[in-house]
Amino acid sequence: MRGFLFGIFFGVVAILAAGYFLLEHGYVDFGADRKPGPTESKIAMGAVDAWSDRNSGELKNPVAASDDNVTAGATIYLSHCAGCHGVPSNPESQFQRSFYPPAPGFFREMPDMDDGNTFYVIKRGIRWTGMPAWDSSLSDQQIWQVVVFFDNMHKLPPAAAKVFEPVTQGAATK
Repeated sequence: MRGFLFGIFFGVVAILAAGYFLLEHGYVDFGADRKPGPTESKIAMGAVDAWSDRNSGELKNPVAASDDNVTAGATIYLSHCAGCHGVPSNPESQFQRSFYPPAPGFFREMPDMDDGNTFYVIKRGIRWTGMPAWDSSLSDQQIWQVVVFFDNMHKLPPAAAKVFEPVTQGAATK
């Protein structure tokens, strides 16, 4: 029995050592222009989901879904998020596919997260994805306004929808 347990222990150590060797010597391709394998994707996304679930706790959005807050969230989204996550007229941004995993196109499909998780991911970012932590650039109030915008982005009030209208030449010169 002792030999069997030693064999299992030795096998686990050998697998971990081989994995470390492959990582340490550059045999794993971390290029953002390469699609990760299904195992890497499953493990990484599962870890991100578990991390945000564990740390967001029972966060509830203190910002009301008023037209003003939705419009403020749309304005913040346009200036800080749209370059990677798209706009209604161009739901696939030019940078979206440059990341791996690709940045989600929110005007096509929103991630399946509750408000607390969305707030936490925006505030803290996600390492190795290109998603920055916005906590040093945006206040909690502003981040919650973006969350309110996400909750209402497919039924925007007129003022918020106007944020995404292209600026015309005449309006730019006034």
